[in-house]
Amino acid sequence: MNPKKYHFLIKISFLTIILLIIFGIFGYFAKAKAASSIWLPSLKTSWQIQFTGKINTAINAEMLDLDLFDTPTATIFALHKNGKKIICYLNAGSYEDWRPDKNKFPQSILGKNYAGWPGEKWLDIRQINKLAPIMRARLDMCKQKGFDGVDPDNINGYANKTGFNLTYEDQLKYNIWLANEAHKRGLSIGLKNDIEQKKDLIQYYDWATIESCFSQGWCDDAKDFVKAGKPVFQIEYYEAKINFKKACEYASQANYNLILKKNNLNAWNKLCP
Repeated sequence: MNPKKYHFLIKISFLTIILLIIFGIFGYFAKAKAASSIWLPSLKTSWQIQFTGKINTAINAEMLDLDLFDTPTATIFALHKNGKKIICYLNAGSYEDWRPDKNKFPQSILGKNYAGWPGEKWLDIRQINKLAPIMRARLDMCKQKGFDGVDPDNINGYANKTGFNLTYEDQLKYNIWLANEAHKRGLSIGLKNDIEQKKDLIQYYDWATIESCFSQGWCDDAKDFVKAGKPVFQIEYYEAKINFKKACEYASQANYNLILKKNNLNAWNKLCP
């Protein structure tokens, strides 16, 4: 080989290595910056969840859980201006026939009707390749609108009659994928009701949201989140006629953030004294 050509190739290889190292360093710091910019709720965070009716922007709460599609960007801006953090509710485990992206769901991933919830069908979360474009678009919208975090619903399909033979591992794979996608966009994310998988998922999720644990007797199952320094947001429903005083005593002892809501999730709520 010509010595000049040999030395030229050596220089090119050396420069390539240097560039790869530089790009690697920039990539590392870019990821670190994205991770550090993710908003994380503190262990005790006052909050509100509202999906119906006019949004009460004057409510005394540090964090609001609002619908991804139905909440105008202007409302999010106004709430941010008042120092509040906003998380977007999106259905990650079942199809809803009234959503604007409903036609993007292939028939092959639609399962049984979700009992008690008209217009909803369970999703085959094993087919991440078909669900990914839809859920990524939803997460992109969440980020673009200015939300700070994600409240993904129905991410425990494996424990329900979905019409698919979903396994624990199938759900785990999907839920980890979902959490990673949220974090890539600088969004925090909560584990919604799927407490049975907490030991495998707690490292990927930033908080837990649990519904009706007091009325159903399983509130202790979420304590691992508090032990890990991650908040638990607890919802109990007025229609269940629970002893709210006792529920508040439990929540105080467990360090949970409890609110009482009506089933229609309008602006009404009741907080512990």
